[in-house]
Amino acid sequence: MSFYFGLIFGVAVGIGLMFVYARYAKVRAKHRQELATTMAAFSRMTVQDARKILPAELYPPWVVFSQRQKLNWLNAQLAKVWPYVNEAASELIRNSVEPVLEQYRPAVISSLKFSKLTLGTVAPQFTGVSIVEDDAMGVTMELEMQWDGNPKIVIDVKTKVGVVLPIEVKNIQFTGLFRLIFKPLVDQFPCFGAVCYSLREKKHLDFTLKVVGGEISAIPGISTALEEMIRDSIEDSVGWPVRKIIPILPGDYSDLELKPVGTLEVKLVRGKDIEDTDLIGKSDPYAVLFIRPLRDKMKTSKTISNETNPIWNEHFQFMVEDAATQHLTVRVFDDEGIQASQLIGCAQVPLRDLEPGKVKDMWLTLIKDLEKLRDTKPRGQVQLELLYCPFGTESEFINPYDPDFRMTSLEKALKNTINGTDGADSVTQRKKHIFLRGVLSVTIISAEDLPSKDLMGKSDPYVVLKMRKSKQSKRTRVLNDVLNPVWNQTFDFVVEDALHELLTLEIWDHDILGKSKIGQCVMTLTRAMLEREFRDTFHIEGTKSGKLLLYVKWTPQPIFRDN
Repeated sequence: MSFYFGLIFGVAVGIGLMFVYARYAKVRAKHRQELATTMAAFSRMTVQDARKILPAELYPPWVVFSQRQKLNWLNAQLAKVWPYVNEAASELIRNSVEPVLEQYRPAVISSLKFSKLTLGTVAPQFTGVSIVEDDAMGVTMELEMQWDGNPKIVIDVKTKVGVVLPIEVKNIQFTGLFRLIFKPLVDQFPCFGAVCYSLREKKHLDFTLKVVGGEISAIPGISTALEEMIRDSIEDSVGWPVRKIIPILPGDYSDLELKPVGTLEVKLVRGKDIEDTDLIGKSDPYAVLFIRPLRDKMKTSKTISNETNPIWNEHFQFMVEDAATQHLTVRVFDDEGIQASQLIGCAQVPLRDLEPGKVKDMWLTLIKDLEKLRDTKPRGQVQLELLYCPFGTESEFINPYDPDFRMTSLEKALKNTINGTDGADSVTQRKKHIFLRGVLSVTIISAEDLPSKDLMGKSDPYVVLKMRKSKQSKRTRVLNDVLNPVWNQTFDFVVEDALHELLTLEIWDHDILGKSKIGQCVMTLTRAMLEREFRDTFHIEGTKSGKLLLYVKWTPQPIFRDN
């Protein structure tokens, strides 16, 4: 009996396993077919389709959709002719580069000239080309180039003490994007009047300096001076928006030359939560701001010692040559005294994001490196007020940083009469002498959601108002046992120089045995000068959700002073 039972059970199990296997094979075949269909659909996808499926904000930093086409054919031909290019270009480069280096010659060097210059045996590689569609009157092309060359470059450097050093430039590594502009388009062959070229973006530049038969570090200052000279000469001679013009057909091409298009007014207000890089104490931060990384065009703030929440409140002005492509860079350093300063973090603001004639108040997050984007850990924040003023539009909006705005019509006439000048020549002088004086009325209306500082779950808040530059200070009355106090108190401050003044509102908790700080609000007077009066709610720094409601009114009284 058991034999028949085992037989029937075995047959049943076998049939079941065959059924399950057949079902699994069918499902697997269907899954493979669906996967093949999906893969085929992905293979037909374009870059535009991928961007529609996955938003750009979800891309990791290393994902880049290139619009440039490959240039393998050009690289192959360039490798063939490179020995002849080397012979032909070496003398040309020598004659054109020596005068440029002479312009940026540092003070410790009396003269320099090339004793040997060859480009080596390794040809540069063009890694991509693209056409920029932004000008109906010309053709703009961008070429990306990479060069890990082995040139033989020796510069004879004569120091001020009469010592001649043969300096060799070795191990050059360069990656950059060159822009070629064929403009204007004409009806004569080759159909364009001139070619402009410029280094649109310098992605990477590295090289080694070595004294032939010696060590350059043995002579203090020479290595740093030469490296800064080379980098500055490249940046200022061919770095965008500077462009070199090569006329192809006779004509006037002055309109293609670099010309300033406006000014950028920058107020560096303060920093917040700046990373502490010192082992003992806190950082000593200062900021360096620039649009073009040239030493004479960089602006440096004062150093705030032992402070991770510095208040600078400094104003700078920059010339803008191309608002569509340029950007403002902010670098924050820790001052190390006699040692080299340590970079804390940096940030950038594209000028194309600024609305002309409108002051933009913004916080920038500092990161370690703007180019590699591998370390995006926040290293603090910097508050800026930015105002872009294109030339020719000054009469269309109010510029609180411009000296004309700080003067009445009568004062402008008096100033021009005293100096015997009129127009742009007196602007710089007026800027030194005219201060925006006025009365600032601040009404502390109320606060909301203050944190509890007392054992009973309440606080006894009051507000201290401080003008940072003039050292004026006033305070409200103390309100007991409240977290949503209402003061409705008004205070007037006579401000002598509103452009450089700063208002700090500190919220304190009053105790019998002392006091404890709840938080603070910090504001410049720029908005008050522009709007004359406003009512707004401000977040109280140092609290989770605390808010302070203010009414601010500005009554201007421009005055004229001597230095």
